Amino acid sequence: MSNQTGIPGPILARPKIAMSTKGTLGWLRANLFSNWWNALLTVLALWLIVSYLPPLIDWLFISAHWGAADRQVCFDDRSGACWSMIHEKYRLILFGRYTYAEQWRPLVAILLVICTIAVSCRRKHWSRKLIYLWAFTLTAFLALMFGGFLGLSYIETSLWGGLPLTLVLSIFGMVAGFPIAILLALGRRSHMPAIKAVCVGYIELIRGVPLITLLFMASFMLPLFLPTGVSINELLRAQVAIIMFVSAYVAEVIRGGLQALPKGQFEAAAAMGLGYWQTTRKIIMPQAIRLVIPPIVNTFIGMFKDTSLVAIVGLTDLLLAARQAIADPEWRFAFIEAYLFIALIYFCFCFFMSKYSQYLEYELYGRTTH
Repeated sequence: MSNQTGIPGPILARPKIAMSTKGTLGWLRANLFSNWWNALLTVLALWLIVSYLPPLIDWLFISAHWGAADRQVCFDDRSGACWSMIHEKYRLILFGRYTYAEQWRPLVAILLVICTIAVSCRRKHWSRKLIYLWAFTLTAFLALMFGGFLGLSYIETSLWGGLPLTLVLSIFGMVAGFPIAILLALGRRSHMPAIKAVCVGYIELIRGVPLITLLFMASFMLPLFLPTGVSINELLRAQVAIIMFVSAYVAEVIRGGLQALPKGQFEAAAAMGLGYWQTTRKIIMPQAIRLVIPPIVNTFIGMFKDTSLVAIVGLTDLLLAARQAIADPEWRFAFIEAYLFIALIYFCFCFFMSKYSQYLEYELYGRTTH
């Protein structure tokens, strides 16, 4: 290339052609083969899938023993999974030591909770009536589990176990811990030194120790400080520990949402003459919670999985119920299948919470942000 004087000018580099990211090939190029390192990892992952996925599928499904197969058949032929163990022990795994003849009660209670969750997932049902529905559901859940009325036999909490116990600890931990977390987050940002000091001390103390420490203190140390003849239900002690744990962690998440809001929101509310609680309830808190939906759900997912720690203090949760099932010498060889079954249950609940979090964030932020 030359300029007007005839003197050759610098040679311009040919502009790079941007690779298209549209379509299937474009997505693969942008996400899996964007550079040599990603391409190498993609090829390695494909090799692992091709090498191990077919035999895994064969072991899990094709060569597996289903239904009420004989235990000896499963023991002699280990080329496939022995799902007959789940068929034999599913009641123990799902309901623990709950009275066998009354296990329809926790089943109905679980279905009631699932139906209420399904109703709650739709935004059109978000009203004061939904609060009443949840109050009815939780009351009915406890009534079915306890019994003692309408001809139902009374069942001690020491016999509760399996999935109902896990749901009790999780749901009540979320429901009771969330409003406490809101108050703690507001208290930590308070201009009153005494309230702020109490909230900061509580949050930092609870977050500074693992959940198993709280469970241990609630189950073994707390009874030592109670007066003679006074006792607190073991399940209630564990539930309170979980509520304390959830409230402290969610409080920090909500505080992050409050700090992310621009100061103009507070100033606009003050200019309109709104008081502190009106501003918090109608303007500040809805926006703050919307900003931190993903970390809140992440905290709930972690708490749902952490309920398995109650086995250490003697409560028969889903995981401990599975361990009791494989403690049977006749089925001890099928321990992998038992743990896979439990993992599937945990995965289903956690996957649902994760996907619903994405859906809720999508709905609240609007359809144009994704």
